[in-house]
Amino acid sequence: MIPQRTLNHSIRCSGIGLHSGKKIELILHPADEDAGITFSRSDLETIIPAKAENVTDTRLCTTIGRDGANISTVEHLLSALAGLGIDNAYIEVSGPEVPVMDGSSAPFVFLIQCAGIREQSRAKKVMRILKKVEIEEGDKRCSLHPAAGFKISYLLDYDHPMLRERKVSIDFSRQAYTREVSRARTFGFLHEIESLQKAGLALGGSLENAIVLDQYRVVNETGLRYDDECVRHKILDTLGDLSLAGLPIIGAFEGERTGHEMNHKLVTALLADPAAWRIEELKAEKSADKAVTGQLAHQ
Repeated sequence: MIPQRTLNHSIRCSGIGLHSGKKIELILHPADEDAGITFSRSDLETIIPAKAENVTDTRLCTTIGRDGANISTVEHLLSALAGLGIDNAYIEVSGPEVPVMDGSSAPFVFLIQCAGIREQSRAKKVMRILKKVEIEEGDKRCSLHPAAGFKISYLLDYDHPMLRERKVSIDFSRQAYTREVSRARTFGFLHEIESLQKAGLALGGSLENAIVLDQYRVVNETGLRYDDECVRHKILDTLGDLSLAGLPIIGAFEGERTGHEMNHKLVTALLADPAAWRIEELKAEKSADKAVTGQLAHQ
């Protein structure tokens, strides 16, 4: 049996919200078997399960909410939890947004590793993709289809000399999340910052928590962490968004020019078609299914 996983003990951190600009305290707690990932607005005493049905906004980030209480920018933390194979956790957030930290999921990976990971008594449950599900809008498209293990392929294509037709594929049964994906930071364009801030977005953004590009190059003095860091961040985001299906996925994602909105539409379409997936318990570890156990995440 491949067991479910939770944290060994609670751990906290604080940081700035990327869009709100507010200081936020975050506490990660262990949770019982089959509890899944649940958020709490501690300032409002509102519980919000991390599920697609609770997504309330997808502008520039993924926001979940319930009863009028919202938590934005959940995707980086969800990505870290999925990348480390955490099935069950209870997350307290003191305000309207998960702190952005350095713009990647690496600080959350570090936080989880410091808390420790505990195996639980029940078998890990997964969602196995049985047939292709696809969303297409103009030149944007994304799909999930059957495959051994878990894979994400993404084509990034912006009208920018550094971001034209850049494609990366990650097979999580062979490549480690922590090494290949977790350090990739969110990115944005210098010419868009003023308009975003006028719209009440990116109020906490800076060169300390985002890659910023002008017309030709990366503005950050430290440069990029990966040559294709922006594409890898899209993969990081996608993993977080896909986790809102409620269970780890065994299958392959392919995306072209997509973002949070289409990721959410894809997960919603998947859940709406019971013939497209099957819930399984991982009784024994198959080499191709290692991607969802979290055992490769530390390599």
